[in-house]
Amino acid sequence: MIRLALALLATTALPALGGEVSVAPCAGCLAQAIAGADPGDVLTLQDGTHAGAVTIDRPLTITGSRDAVVDGLGRGTVITIDAPDVTLAGFTVTGSGHRNEDLDAGVKVLREADRAVIADLLVTGNMHGIDIHGGRDAHVTGNEVIGTRVPHMNERGNGIYIWNSPGALVEGNSIRYGRDGIFSNASADSIYRDNLFRDLRFAVHFMYTRNTEVSGNVSIGNHLGFAIMNSNRAVVADNLSLGDRDHGLALNYANNADISGNLVRGGTAKCLFIYNASLNLIWNNRFEGCDIGIHYTAGSERNVLTGNAFLGNREQVKYVGTRMMEWSHDGRGNYWSDNAAFDLNGDGIGDGIYRPNDLMDQILWSQPAAALLTGSPAVQLIRWSQRDFPATLPGGVRDSHPLMQAITIPVPPELAAMEAEAAGRWDTRRSNDRDIDDLMAD
Repeated sequence: MIRLALALLATTALPALGGEVSVAPCAGCLAQAIAGADPGDVLTLQDGTHAGAVTIDRPLTITGSRDAVVDGLGRGTVITIDAPDVTLAGFTVTGSGHRNEDLDAGVKVLREADRAVIADLLVTGNMHGIDIHGGRDAHVTGNEVIGTRVPHMNERGNGIYIWNSPGALVEGNSIRYGRDGIFSNASADSIYRDNLFRDLRFAVHFMYTRNTEVSGNVSIGNHLGFAIMNSNRAVVADNLSLGDRDHGLALNYANNADISGNLVRGGTAKCLFIYNASLNLIWNNRFEGCDIGIHYTAGSERNVLTGNAFLGNREQVKYVGTRMMEWSHDGRGNYWSDNAAFDLNGDGIGDGIYRPNDLMDQILWSQPAAALLTGSPAVQLIRWSQRDFPATLPGGVRDSHPLMQAITIPVPPELAAMEAEAAGRWDTRRSNDRDIDDLMAD
């Protein structure tokens, strides 16, 4: 009797193991399987088309191959997760509705549906791909998200939308087409890492986001790479922006960010755009081959720039202001490819101060028609006098300790091939979407 009692006690103390259920691709079968499942069950989708939309209201795992397709048939959200500890893995999700105001999506995670795992899915042909809408600690990993290609980019949905969902991990996803790759709004304490973004408006777009890491991501051929807007304490590290159109990296009302190890290269109007952003540490980045290396404006102040490399930009710095800005820190400045500097003591620091702009630059920015006079003797005299007599300068940027060597950031061959494929597209295509600078000023 004692042994029997102990056996019964042990049985009741251990959690019940979930059962495994194979789900055939018939009308209503998936919804019926969910309704009949016990918490912890594993539903395996057979290859074929499973009709949606469905809501998962208990902890379950649903898995299948890419040939198992859950199709929402063009109505609403295809799969809604309304319970904690749900896992989706391996299969295809398609056919959501296309009402942006309803946030129709391939997969939607609702509030209190915590610890959702969405892994290795093909999410294609939906308004929004994956919408984490209030659930905490979601893991979205290894998915391929292919959005829509309707004519107006701003009317499309996002690949992965994170709203008020702290603790999210978004890692190793490939996102193409649609509006923004990752749009994080009013969220915090998340990691967006090692994702690939192509043919989008913004690769990563932050609004009112805090304490979030963006690292190891790749943006190729998008309108804008990484936009950190109205956000605080972001870490933006080791990302690549290759051939993006307007900005590689933009800080708009972004404060206390740590920006390091990023490469912005080629085809971009502005490598780095800083608009009313303060108290940011910007170090060891490489900005190369843009129309403007860095555009610094609208009250931005108390930012530290050190160890960065500005190479082959048509205009290294655009700063319109009268204050003197020092862009070096602790005796270490930045590398400027147009700085004809000497280093007589061999310490790696140029012997002279680098000043990227003068009074004529400010006149040309505010009065573009003055460009007709750039070759005149009067303009050359002004530039000569300001170069040789710095006291005549009106204020602006200076680097008192310019570097003699540029930081290098390698690009893997497979990514360089994608970059080459996207090269030149902005020279031949016109965009009818809203101007990116207008978005940045919102």
